[in-house]
Amino acid sequence: MDNNNEFLTRQPSQLFFSYLIPSVSATLVTSVYILADTMMIGKGVGAVGIAALNLMLPIFSVYIGTGILFGVGGSVLFSVSKGRGEDRKAREYFTVSVSLAALTSALYMWLFTRFFDPITLMLGRNPGTEGYVREYGRFLQMTPAIFLFSSFLQAFVRNDSDPKRAMAGVITGGVTNVFLDYLFIFRFQWGMAGAAFATVLGYGLTTAILCTHFLSRANTLALVKVQSPGRKCWEVARHGFSSFLLEESSGVIMVIFNRQLLHYVGELGVVVYGIISNSALVVSSINNGISQAAQPILAVNYGAGQKKRVALAMRYASWAAVAAGIFFTIAGLLFPRQITGFFVEAGPEIMDMAVGAVRIYFLSFLPLGVNMLCTTYLQSVMEPNQAMTICLLRGFVLSGILVLILPVIWGVNGIWAVMLVTELLTLTVSLTFQRKASGRI
Repeated sequence: MDNNNEFLTRQPSQLFFSYLIPSVSATLVTSVYILADTMMIGKGVGAVGIAALNLMLPIFSVYIGTGILFGVGGSVLFSVSKGRGEDRKAREYFTVSVSLAALTSALYMWLFTRFFDPITLMLGRNPGTEGYVREYGRFLQMTPAIFLFSSFLQAFVRNDSDPKRAMAGVITGGVTNVFLDYLFIFRFQWGMAGAAFATVLGYGLTTAILCTHFLSRANTLALVKVQSPGRKCWEVARHGFSSFLLEESSGVIMVIFNRQLLHYVGELGVVVYGIISNSALVVSSINNGISQAAQPILAVNYGAGQKKRVALAMRYASWAAVAAGIFFTIAGLLFPRQITGFFVEAGPEIMDMAVGAVRIYFLSFLPLGVNMLCTTYLQSVMEPNQAMTICLLRGFVLSGILVLILPVIWGVNGIWAVMLVTELLTLTVSLTFQRKASGRI
């Protein structure tokens, strides 16, 4: 069966929308893992539990981001090679990507076990959150492979023309995680440890379901002997690095935001940011799903030299990204209290701060989706340096500078406005790069 035939023959609109629901569902349900933990911990453990969870989220970002690094980087090269009819080379990229993912998983297990104390201190662990951080973190120390291969396999299974299996795996794991969160936290009274255990089991189930793709008739992924493995490792890392930065930047910025908020308003600010960052996780997941629905279509048709089909796929994805941005921005402006109450039993202090924070921060969702889509487009048409530039701007450079400058001018509201200013400035660069790349295809 030629899995790439549909990418080159079906109408781009039909292709995109057939991939859209499975891709968005898979990426959205991924965020359910953290959302379920946040909501259940907020209701069952308390606001300090949310603060502790928020301090641990950067470790999740490292695990998931590394899976995305090798999964997206390898699957883009896999798809482009398939579009060019180079099936053997496509399998070599898969083999290299799997090897890198396995080696990195082992490295992370050693690092986070050996250096857990200094790492969590750097993330902002303090006497008030220490017990919760240790309780939750001991499960993360030993399970990096489960998280890493979950995001890694999603990319390859989707690009190997099996988006429904990717969706089924993530949804099944997400629903299991929610159920186990309730069981472990409220019924068994296991607190933070129960939330962590539920998350590990949910991710493990997702990974197991994704592995069943290798038994299907449609599977074209296989391990082969690799020619020039060093060069291919570099290519995989280079093409996936912008996606890694996109994921990892959220963890880095979270650390900086948490430290700034602790300085300006104390733990209350971290609790509010925990609510906002989890809401942002949902929005980013949906926009990532839109981008990933377009990615295999863009990459295969670029490899086959089908310029018009690339442009059509990008057009439909852009419409979807803009529509999502408008929807979530309006939701934040109209329903800040309901969004806050979804996560925690908010007292007057938390609610007063959260209402203004949600309304300011949610404005950044208007340009966010287009920036993410432009990054995916540039990856798919072999412009990894420009994709990396966009991720560096919005993930580290602009946001890292602005989170230090804006609160000096506007106080805590300056912290909430950082991502709005960052996304708007990045948008001008993203659209410029995208237009230039389109002209070169």
